[in-house]
Amino acid sequence: MSLSRPTLLAALCGSLALAACGGSDNDRPFATLDGKQPLVIGHRGAAGYLPDHTLEGYRKAIAMGADFIEPDLVATKDGELIARHEPNITATTDVSTRPEFAARKTTRMVDGVAETGWFATDFTLAEIKTLRAIQPLSDRDQSFNGQYQIPTLREVLDLAKAEGTKVGRTIGVYPETKHPTYHEDNNLKLEDRLLAILAEYGYTKKDSPVILQSFETANLKYLRTRTNLRLIQLVDGDDYDFKTGAVTFAAPFDRPYDWTRAGRTELFGSMVTPAGLAEIAKYADGVGPWKPYIVPVKGSFDASGKMQDVNGDGAVNYADASSSTPTTLVADAHKLGLMVHTWTFRNEAKRLAADYKGDPKAEYLQFFRLGVDGLFSDFSDTAVAARQTYLKELGR
Repeated sequence: MSLSRPTLLAALCGSLALAACGGSDNDRPFATLDGKQPLVIGHRGAAGYLPDHTLEGYRKAIAMGADFIEPDLVATKDGELIARHEPNITATTDVSTRPEFAARKTTRMVDGVAETGWFATDFTLAEIKTLRAIQPLSDRDQSFNGQYQIPTLREVLDLAKAEGTKVGRTIGVYPETKHPTYHEDNNLKLEDRLLAILAEYGYTKKDSPVILQSFETANLKYLRTRTNLRLIQLVDGDDYDFKTGAVTFAAPFDRPYDWTRAGRTELFGSMVTPAGLAEIAKYADGVGPWKPYIVPVKGSFDASGKMQDVNGDGAVNYADASSSTPTTLVADAHKLGLMVHTWTFRNEAKRLAADYKGDPKAEYLQFFRLGVDGLFSDFSDTAVAARQTYLKELGR
């Protein structure tokens, strides 16, 4: 069918107008809070490939397309902020092999639990710099153990800026304050140290490429009085009930530790109710729930109540469960203006629910379609590839 000149002109103008808006008539909006594409956050760097929290790991995550990189922060004896998953550095460094530090092995209480090992709070930064990172998961590549230093927060911020310049995009930094109560008990309060360093880089505003997160609440409320940076309330749990799909709770993963110290008995699960989310909205910009709060996982059980070994590997575990009906958490949070950043996405088949059939992209796509605003991944390349598939679905 041919078009008349006026009709053709109108159609052309309409197409040009649409192009000027950066879209096409096939575009559909993202289901995220702000309508922008969901963020990919490099969990501890590129933890699926390299030891956690190293400059090399962060650089790799950025090269693979991560929008943000995540340094978990703990303090040294002399008050420096370094990137480690826990104050107890036994599992993530080679400290246990260093005879010069053998006498530093000790037992400390962390969130009410006695832990034995070596702790960053007993080392100066200079001593930490003599250690090297190791891969904490035994089923992942161990060949890079002992090669990489432990970075400071300043080094992570510098790397994000430098690599951002190289790749031509802003790289965000997403620090987590680890065990704030533990650090405060050891006269090494994290929050003011963190804000002071961020201020050195000009990161003080809501639109700064920094998001702060914590499993505790009191320190986030304190931060809210000191900064306009975006804050995320993390929501943890201990395990799964494969019959019901519900998150289960056991100390120390039952509630924020500052709640425990204050005598509060509510569990983490109370945070993701409408009332709990409304409370979070008073002091934070978003919520960071564990994945099963959004998509529960359930197993198959026989008449005797025994969970079935779906994949036939001789073990009954997460990989034998399947994703079930999503909750309303994302929609509930969005109604209150809260972002939703969920965690942690991994590629290994044993860390995927059975219905994803060994394809990690299937899991990402499910969560992207549900409207999460961001997610933490050990494999940023896979997350970015899945996001590209999602963009194509939306005609973008």
